[in-house]
Amino acid sequence: MTETTRRQILQSLSVTLAAGLGMNLHPAISRALDIPADVKTGTLQDVKHIVVLMQENRAFDHYFGTLNGVCGFGDKYPIPVANTKTRLKNTVWVQFNEENKEPLLIYPFHLNTKQNFSHMRHEGTPHHFNDAQGAWNNGRLDDWTKYKHNHAMGYFNREDIPFQFALAEGFTLCDAYHCAMHAGTNPNRVMHWTGSINPDGTKNGPVIDNTYDEFSADPAHHGGYDWTTYPERLETAGIDWQIYQNMADNFTDNPLAGFKVFRAANKAKDGALTRLAERSIRTRDIDKLKEDVLNNKLPQVSWIIGTAEGSEHPGPSSPAQGAEYIANVLDALTANPEVWAKTVFIINFDENDGLYDHVPPPAVPAIDENGNLIGASQIDTLDEYHLVDGKYKNRPYGLGPRVPCYVISPWSRGGFVNSEVFDHTSVIRFIEKRFGVNEPNISPWRRAVCGDLTTCFDFKNPNNHEFFKNLPETRELADKTRALGKGHSMPKVPQMQTKPKQEKGLRPRRAIAYNMDCGIERIGDNAQINFVNQGANAAVFHVYDHGDLQKVPARFTVKSGGSLSASLAGRPNIQIKSSNGFHRQFNGIAKNLRISFSGGRLKIENKNGDTEIIWKDVSYGAHPKNIHILEGETQEIQLNFGNSHNWYDFIIEGEGFSYHYAGHIENGMPSMSDPSAHGEIRISS
Repeated sequence: MTETTRRQILQSLSVTLAAGLGMNLHPAISRALDIPADVKTGTLQDVKHIVVLMQENRAFDHYFGTLNGVCGFGDKYPIPVANTKTRLKNTVWVQFNEENKEPLLIYPFHLNTKQNFSHMRHEGTPHHFNDAQGAWNNGRLDDWTKYKHNHAMGYFNREDIPFQFALAEGFTLCDAYHCAMHAGTNPNRVMHWTGSINPDGTKNGPVIDNTYDEFSADPAHHGGYDWTTYPERLETAGIDWQIYQNMADNFTDNPLAGFKVFRAANKAKDGALTRLAERSIRTRDIDKLKEDVLNNKLPQVSWIIGTAEGSEHPGPSSPAQGAEYIANVLDALTANPEVWAKTVFIINFDENDGLYDHVPPPAVPAIDENGNLIGASQIDTLDEYHLVDGKYKNRPYGLGPRVPCYVISPWSRGGFVNSEVFDHTSVIRFIEKRFGVNEPNISPWRRAVCGDLTTCFDFKNPNNHEFFKNLPETRELADKTRALGKGHSMPKVPQMQTKPKQEKGLRPRRAIAYNMDCGIERIGDNAQINFVNQGANAAVFHVYDHGDLQKVPARFTVKSGGSLSASLAGRPNIQIKSSNGFHRQFNGIAKNLRISFSGGRLKIENKNGDTEIIWKDVSYGAHPKNIHILEGETQEIQLNFGNSHNWYDFIIEGEGFSYHYAGHIENGMPSMSDPSAHGEIRISS
């Protein structure tokens, strides 16, 4: 990292933290920031302990839509939604009022706990397979409140949830981490612990609901699920592991209760099954976690299952109570500096409840009523479709909406954002990468599309940074929330709506390996879209047709090193979204030109006749350029986006066409967030 970039990162962090976190230090997080990494090899092998806490039911925009430097309310090019009598040429931020009264259209609205503290403990929303599929609507996200209710549009800001913002600004926050499925708790947790829900129906799958929450019943009358879990694979491989929980109060969030082998272990009196039970389905609470840390006995892999109050689940818990629980876990993990110096702590969320997030999750192509793919995939899509008869047969299972994920460790400090696509199987793959225990249940498509979390860390130079630690205590807000009792608020849509805003300010970004492009050209009477992917991960392109937004968006998965083409009839007006801020909009089509853009290099091929086009910068203040191209000429122009930290946003216009390109050029180095991605939500498409 250059000294200039390092200075920018430190300045950005100091401004950001000073703006909202002038409170007493929480000693656990202060210790977590103070203790240096134990660097022996400068690689992943220096990690000796991986600890995972899966919390409950929060969406990314709901928590962090206002946070600077992430993909939030300042997203410049959100997807469009279909026109109706009352909603015309709007973006996904505009949803219908389920009560069909003024205001007829609603935006995300602030759950202002300073004005009404009861919002800290607001009511939950529907969050099961059917309503989750309905809200996603096969990638259109255009009728969220019908399935999730108006209050699903509520969000918090840094004044409401200071501890969560402190975690994000002290360590690394993932803003493209998705839950695994459009479904509820158990399906997502089963995916998290096993890599699959077994969609082919064998071995008593698929898991699409919360049928098996506890040991006392056999509601499906098959005795439980019958495939191998990842804890069993660790046991077979001799990797030390443990689940920390209180079985009397774990909010029935241990999905292993639904598996035959663990149900048998629950009844065992001795032998290997008893050992399995002790590691997985017996009480070993946070006090024992701290004891193990102090005694240098923390296992190589640990999972933590929180209490109902500590879970952050809307209703029984809250952000304030979840913050206190996380602080207690951090207190345990940092009690022995020697152990923390070798530990990675991952906090994710099982699903989004029904709480709103605006980003269309990467998914396999939809299947139409005739069994044809709407799009294409170069990666095997086995295990990614719901095969059971019913309304949602042949629907993709996921990825689901974005949820928060904090990566907390001595190697991930600094307030970074990571925009690589991850899901719950990414956690298994991180453990795989470190300890070499493979999980064959993970589908080929997820392995190709989702990363393994290793880009969240700096293993070579983790201690060469300064850190700012104005981090808040948790007890006061948690106690104030407990005083609310069991009543839950039902937030109402404000009569006078205000567009939510994202804070201004840069945030350091982790280096990730995306390098995709998408161009368009005329082939005969049709247009042809050309997708190219030179990145390390497979890329999913979502295509929205502004001429008919009622249509299911086509989705194309292009493998690493792959290319793919698709034909379009008529005059195109399409918007294409992919990972890492990638945006293209092609309106019309150049008659004789083929234009491509990759790695900062603009290539223009002229097939027939002299022509002139105009290059216009949209966001960063560069002057327009007239580009004259002779017949048969090819021009290659290297564009310099250094002043915008390699973010680009420009339009090329000519006779009968306008092409819009936006995104980020990765070069293998850490960078900064988009300096123009802030302010009010964009409601017009």
